[in-house]
Amino acid sequence: MIRSIPFLILLVAILPFTRFVVGTTIGAKATIVPLVAAASPYVARMVESSLKEVDAGVIEAAQAMGSSAMQIIRKMILPEAKPSLLVGVTISFATILGYSAMAGFCGGGGLGAIAVNYGYYRYDNETMLITVVMLVLIVQFFQEIGSRLVKRIDKRIK
Repeated sequence: MIRSIPFLILLVAILPFTRFVVGTTIGAKATIVPLVAAASPYVARMVESSLKEVDAGVIEAAQAMGSSAMQIIRKMILPEAKPSLLVGVTISFATILGYSAMAGFCGGGGLGAIAVNYGYYRYDNETMLITVVMLVLIVQFFQEIGSRLVKRIDKRIK
């Protein structure tokens, strides 16, 4: 719950901007703006750390062979960083899924709205439990897919 408080504050704080961008502050369409605003720095940090993991020697070798900057990015940096980027995607997905469930509390729809409207407001603990279990299963499913893809493309893991 502690992690959700900053997102909920952000969601409320940018209501005027959300209204300007999408024309409303209620519903699934209105939660897209705060979700993007909350996830962008997180995803950017993941990408930055993944790209910094690429060995500088590989880049220097490509420069010594006369590769252009775009060739170095496309043929050296991105393939080398792909496993780390994929891990970042799966972690970011879990975080964004959690944010979207919280957005359901503010009228954003989805599993969060089901948990709040049919579980919390009606004191139906079974519905709350089912939605939480579904969220956990969805996260675990995508984490497993991400892990298998990383094992498949990472030449360091055997």
